[in-house]
Parts: sequence; C-alpha cells; structure tokens
Amino acid sequence: MFEKLLSSATALRRHQDAPLAAERERYLQHCSDTGATYWSMRIKCNELLWAARLLDGDARNGLDMDGLEALADRRVAFQNAGTTRRRFINITRPWLRFLGWWNEPAVPCKFQDKLDLYCLWMRDERGFTNSTIVGWRCRVRDFLIWCDAGNRELQLLQPSDIDAYFIDDLAHPWGRRTVATVAALLKNFLRFAASQSWCHSQLADAIRGPRIYAQGSLPYAPDWRDVQKLLACTVFDAPQDIRARAILMLLSIYGMRATEVATLRLDQVDWQQHVIRIFRLKRRQPQVYPLLPSVAEALARYIDIVRPSTPYPEIFIGLHSPRRPLTRAAIYKIVSSKFLELGIKVVHRGPHALRHACATRLVADGLTLKEIGDHLGHRSTEATRTYAKVDFTALREVGDFDLGELL
Repeated sequence: MFEKLLSSATALRRHQDAPLAAERERYLQHCSDTGATYWSMRIKCNELLWAARLLDGDARNGLDMDGLEALADRRVAFQNAGTTRRRFINITRPWLRFLGWWNEPAVPCKFQDKLDLYCLWMRDERGFTNSTIVGWRCRVRDFLIWCDAGNRELQLLQPSDIDAYFIDDLAHPWGRRTVATVAALLKNFLRFAASQSWCHSQLADAIRGPRIYAQGSLPYAPDWRDVQKLLACTVFDAPQDIRARAILMLLSIYGMRATEVATLRLDQVDWQQHVIRIFRLKRRQPQVYPLLPSVAEALARYIDIVRPSTPYPEIFIGLHSPRRPLTRAAIYKIVSSKFLELGIKVVHRGPHALRHACATRLVADGLTLKEIGDHLGHRSTEATRTYAKVDFTALREVGDFDLGELL
C-alpha cells in the first residue's frame, strides 16, 4: 500500500523503516477497501507516521483519550498549524481502534455482567432482533445505572423503588405511552432477574404500567402534499439528493421501515422481472412488490452514478470515508433534515412518519384495511385498525346515517 501512495523512494523508505509499518499498512489497505479516496489516504499515511513515532511500547496495552491528547500535544510541538491537533486525533483514534489498542470510554455500571447475560438471553432464548435488543438494553441499563447511583441492590429492591424510578422526572421526562413501554420491558427484565435469583420473584408482578386505550390516538402522518414536496426537493444532481430521493420513495411508496431500507441489498431488486423483494421485519419473511418505474429510475440513478464501489451488498452506502452501509439512524437523519429544510411542521419527522403517510394515502384511495396491512407488512389487522380513524369517507357515511322512522 505504501508503494501506491508514495512515489518518492526516500519517502517510501522513511515510511517502511518507521515503527509499526505493518500495522499502518494494514490499516491503510482497510481504508482503501472501504472506499477512502487517494488524497485522504495520503493524509492518513503521513499522520500515522507521526503517531507511530510518538507511541511508546505500551501502546499495545491500550490508549485512552487522555493518552491520545498527550500525544497530540507532542505532535503540535513539531508543527503548530491550525488543524494539526484535530487532524492528528481524528486519524490516530480510528487506527488505534482498528488495531484493538483503543480503550473505549464507558459509563461504569456495576450490573454490567447481569445486563450482558440478559442480552444473551434475549438473543438466544427469545430470538429478538438486534434492533430490539439494543433498544431494550439501553432502557434496562438506564434503570440499572439509576439503581447504582442510589446504592440500590437488586436483591433488596421493593415495589416502592420501582415507583420512585418512574416518578423521577429529572431522570426521564416521559410521556404516558413511553412509561407503559418501559414498564413492560422492566417487567420482562425483572422476571429474568428473578429466574437468576437476582431479585424477589414477585417484584415483576408488582409493576403496573398506565393503561393505554386501543386506538386512542391518531396516526402522525404528514399530508401527502408535504410528501410530494419532499420528493420534489430531491430532483437535483447533487449526490446526497440522488440518494435521498431513492430512500424517500421507498419509505413513502412501499411504506418501508428505516431498518428495512438500511438492510436492502442489491440482489433484492430484480431489474428483469421488475420486482423488488422486501424482507419485512415483523413478518420475518420477504414480500414481493412491483418495481414502479419512478422507483426503478431513482434506484438506478443512485446505483449507477452515486453508489461507491464497495464489497458491501447493501444498496445505500455512506458518501464519505469510511464508506459503509447506512444505519437506521442515518436514514432518520436524511429524512429529518429534509423536513427541517422545507420547514414542514409535523409531530414526528422521521422515516416512520412517511410510512404513516403511505398508509393514509392508501386509505384515501379506497383500499381495505386487509390490503393496507398486506402492503405495510403487518402481521395482523390489529396494527392496521388505527388507519380506520383517518378514513374520512367511511366516517362521513357513518355520520350521515339516518335512522329515519326508527327514532
């Protein structure tokens, strides 16, 4: 890799003879494989040479942020340009992390071993998806940190302690529905904890979340005219607009979830048969949809013009190095930024809002709840019933019903 980046024999020899040459070259190859540009790798190559010379023999045992800051101070002493310090840290830290020499800062949690066992149980025994495990883990970890901060032991927990956690407004300003969700997952965790003899067996049964009335709220869908504005603002030739247009179409036309978009692969689009196979998370099986010409055009334009060359099979890749598949959070950021850019005021401005907009549009077009549920990949009609509340045509028919002489 050094030979590809350095044309001078003197410079090549200087890099090859410096400490940690193999480690630096291996990382540069990794950067190349993940889509780093030539000039960005030239900068990395030169900065890593400084890092290799400044590191001591204990670097293999791990380096934290304080140690890296100290190295940056020594680096600045040689060349005190405006961006030297930030560039050195931003390049050296990923390299150390790649080598396994970086000590990630972490909020200490004395219940970490129990939390890890709970996550393994969710994965191996319950078969939860990774996204569900991550979400539940964060909620339970917050609760365990709260217990630790108050010197509360799991074996001594009482129902009054659980009540104190939920009414602690400083720890979490939650709404009614969030409280109900957290109560349900804490009950799940405490039942597992009781099976491991970590807490009292009846503690979980003492948790009572607030009652959530079925169909008690309206779907938070933006108006379809706002969805059309979102699509209209992505008709330009900028790479981020070309990618955003394809993502917005998948979310609003097929009602895909953010994770379904992030994990969509190249082999799921059949250009010859004009179909797209979407793996629906809740049904845990693929569904086949017609590949609409407008969606096909948007996807083809992104893949042919914008998508970088990468070994990843996922369709949507980051535009900057390291070029990796987009995450669910990245999909949210793309959609949210478009709502903010256009000044569209909605209750929620994430990908799920476009899924609701898709469902509301199908209701307006006269599709049945069964057809809408099938389109959205719902497992049962219960999840689709909420959209009956926005079927204004049917609601007007009910409102105009004349009892006549029956009164």
